[in-house]
Amino acid sequence: MTTTSSAPAAGRAAIAARTLRTDRWWFPPAIQAVGLTAWVAYATFRVFQQGHYFVEQYNYLTPFYSPCISTKCVDDASHFGQFLPYESLGFAAKLIPFAALTLPFLLLFRLTCYYYRKAYYRAFWMSPPACAVTEPHATYSGETRFPLLFQNFHRYFFYAAVLISLINTWDAIYAHHLHDGGFGLGLGNVILWVNVILLWAYTASCHSCRSIIGGKLNHFSKHPLRYKLWQKVSFLNGHHMFLAWITLGTLALTDFYILGLSAGWFSDPRLIG
Repeated sequence: MTTTSSAPAAGRAAIAARTLRTDRWWFPPAIQAVGLTAWVAYATFRVFQQGHYFVEQYNYLTPFYSPCISTKCVDDASHFGQFLPYESLGFAAKLIPFAALTLPFLLLFRLTCYYYRKAYYRAFWMSPPACAVTEPHATYSGETRFPLLFQNFHRYFFYAAVLISLINTWDAIYAHHLHDGGFGLGLGNVILWVNVILLWAYTASCHSCRSIIGGKLNHFSKHPLRYKLWQKVSFLNGHHMFLAWITLGTLALTDFYILGLSAGWFSDPRLIG
């Protein structure tokens, strides 16, 4: 009589290679690392430059300085008051952005975003660098310890991002008002609106937004309006990665355009005014 053993395997197969993948699995995380590093370097320079952030002639305000709450801000750029005492801070004022009220929340919203977490976990921490590729870390604790425990606050940073998007929308509206009281429309207005619309799309595509819209419902049929909204948000959610990257591009483009106008590198093509 022949018997067969059904005992479980002793463990995983002993494979010395880090991965058996033969494709360029390292390329996406490498591109992500370069892209994120370049954007952070540019944004950091601009935020602490404390200049060339506003075009008075057309009321163009870069989103990197909105809302401009420092007492050193141009008066017309401060739509919500000036209550950051620049002069009394001395040298420390150089280390505080003019938009110190909102930038930390925007940074935390992006840092805790599900897509960005995947991107920088792979690109910088190699945790793991790609699917079916061994990571170099000996232990893994997930997001259960400090500081990664704060990733769970993403929903609250989403609420702040909504408020900031409203502020950016006001900036785009206000930019149509010229100093003489007339209505203006130029290439800068178009760039501001494209940026704002894509920022709203990125914010709405957030997983937390999708959960808020459709969460805690047992029957979609009893909530037709929320179901329709959930469908729209779910469509955007499917493009979350694209919107995460494209909004980094539009933010940098909007800021660079206003920088160039303020510095006198070029003029703003006008359609009206």
